Amino acid sequence: MVKAGRPPQDPVRQVERAHRILDAAAELILRWGYDKTTIDDVAKQAGVAKGTIYLHWKTRDALFAALLRRERVLLLEEVRATAPGTLREVVGGLAEALLRRPLMRALLLGDAEVLGRLGKQKQESVTTPVLTSAFETYLGALTGLGVARADRTPAEQLAVVSSVLYGFLFTQGLLAEPVRVPDDRLPELIADTADRALSAGAPADRAAAEVAAATKVYLDTVEDVARRKLALSLGVAERET
Repeated sequence: MVKAGRPPQDPVRQVERAHRILDAAAELILRWGYDKTTIDDVAKQAGVAKGTIYLHWKTRDALFAALLRRERVLLLEEVRATAPGTLREVVGGLAEALLRRPLMRALLLGDAEVLGRLGKQKQESVTTPVLTSAFETYLGALTGLGVARADRTPAEQLAVVSSVLYGFLFTQGLLAEPVRVPDDRLPELIADTADRALSAGAPADRAAAEVAAATKVYLDTVEDVARRKLALSLGVAERET
């Protein structure tokens, strides 16, 4: 309820301001790390008063939870932009997006220097919903279409994809520079390895369209969930109800 004499704030401007604050938070956390980044720092970087940030989020953790949810949406947008139609293309697109988004890569790898206490948000922000029940449902659909191996359960297939993606990215930091794989080659290697581990063979022409349709359903589902969670963090859903 709006107080008498106080004009309602423009929801569009509120959301724009929230994103400006999140932009500032993302820049600072990558520069200094989460534990060294304060609300005062974020306010100064965003060009707003400290109290303005608390109009959007009651705590620093809530602000950064919103940041992680936005990063997840942006990552999914990048995957969608590659127009994937197969599991191989989804995994390759996910790897490319992670490599382009340093905060998401830090989250996946549990980079303590960047994350600090924020690492506790890793489980929700990276694996949900990209690699959880929706992904298992997708893998189950591919198995039903005969393009994914039927001798492994969707949960086992999920474990393979997660291990391949995480393993390649994590190992990069352990290898000496001369033997490290260039980042621009990683998506292809990750996608090829996952595909070889899970594929039952190339889909027949009649199945290709169904595989593409199942891929689209998966991506539609996870992006919808991610956007709704972000809307809650920005207060959009509350204003619309």
